[in-house]
Amino acid sequence: MTTILKTTSKGQITIPIEWRRKFNTNQFIATLKENKLEIEPLIINKNKEVKEFTVFDAIRDNQGKGIKAKDLIKILKK
Repeated sequence: MTTILKTTSKGQITIPIEWRRKFNTNQFIATLKENKLEIEPLIINKNKEVKEFTVFDAIRDNQGKGIKAKDLIKILKK
């Protein structure tokens, strides 16, 4: 399925509900590859090893530095 997504005034896009329901998740990974933006669902399977991803914050909030997903989860659990 292909659809046109528009950004809001804050630069945000909405993932269509059909896609979110199909993958049963509200977390997605966006990857910039050359001149393409790839968006794929983040599905954490507790029975398998999960790749480590770096979550990037806005430049104004974190000087453009990333934080590892596992470190973010620890912070959020506190």
